[in-house]
Amino acid sequence: MFLPDFSAITVDVILIAVLGFIFLLQAIYFLVVYGKVAFHKSGPSQNNSQPPVSIIICARNEGDNLTEFLPEVMAQSYPEFEVIVVNDCSYDNTEDVMREFSKIFPNLKAITVKEDGYYTHGKKFALMVGIKGAKYEHLVFTDADCKPASKNWLSLMASAFTDKQKIILGYGAYFPEKGFLNKVIRFDTFLIGLQYLSAALRKRPYMGVGRNMAYKKELFFKSKSFSSHYHIKSGDDDLFINQVADAENTGVVVATDAHTISHPKKTLAEWWRQKQRHLTTAPHYKTGTKISLGYSFALNYLFWGLFITCLCFKTTMAIAGGLMFLRWMIMLLIYANAAKRLNEKGIVGLWFVFDLLFLFIYPALHLTKRFFRPNKWMN
Repeated sequence: MFLPDFSAITVDVILIAVLGFIFLLQAIYFLVVYGKVAFHKSGPSQNNSQPPVSIIICARNEGDNLTEFLPEVMAQSYPEFEVIVVNDCSYDNTEDVMREFSKIFPNLKAITVKEDGYYTHGKKFALMVGIKGAKYEHLVFTDADCKPASKNWLSLMASAFTDKQKIILGYGAYFPEKGFLNKVIRFDTFLIGLQYLSAALRKRPYMGVGRNMAYKKELFFKSKSFSSHYHIKSGDDDLFINQVADAENTGVVVATDAHTISHPKKTLAEWWRQKQRHLTTAPHYKTGTKISLGYSFALNYLFWGLFITCLCFKTTMAIAGGLMFLRWMIMLLIYANAAKRLNEKGIVGLWFVFDLLFLFIYPALHLTKRFFRPNKWMN
């Protein structure tokens, strides 16, 4: 009986074989999962209804941003909508700004939440106040520092609602500005968008961003609002969606006109604190979500670790280099097409730099988040 000579299999052969296997898994992941956004075609909505909509914006010391962006929200081309701005204990000129805008826009409703020395609250309380004050069933959410990408933003988001689709996820981008940090922030946002939008298109939704999302009021109260995670300062968007979204009730709007855009952080320290804040919710995701997200990160670290190891052997150096080249070509294909869908310009050309850079950024964020002390109000 013939048996293979396993003694001829050396360490370098095993390493390159495992590297090839990891490459195959990662290639499939990029093409099958991220390809959902990269090759997504936004056709005309099959739902022509335009239900009345309540847009809800929570604002804490956002007078300047409201002055700049609220007129863009009020100018939406939509037959019937109201805009509710919850002024949550602001001590800047937010109240004055809202008073003046209320004279101009009859469909603007301002709600002020006063500071209470005996009871402290965060953004979730302000959102609940806004939701309870909304007169329409269909709710669309954005932030005070966000600008709709077009006058059709509300129409595109609202028309995605159906009898089954009670949650609509959109994309929240950042303005392109000068500097490498801006590109880092925008690429990170692009990757996150690629992840959660692709997951939702695959009928496995797990999060959304408060800068651009929508859901029905009925769903909010039926799921007992934020009760399961009210004690966590953040998570009014991602934790809520992680809690209530499923394969049937979640829709996605990728169209460029349906995006929102906001100003990114100006310094590394500010962005780092923002990322630490966002990461405080990740441990509270469903187990399946954590496994899925961990899978993609594990593949990335495994590939890089094996690739560097294979470069130490002359026999595997060329093959490892070839696999890295093929990997980068697949990444370029996916990132370039996804960037077109999400209208992200000027960041894809540095994808290979970010591929390596984020190997260090993400572990550092997770290590330092334990020292993060959240404020009462988190955006």
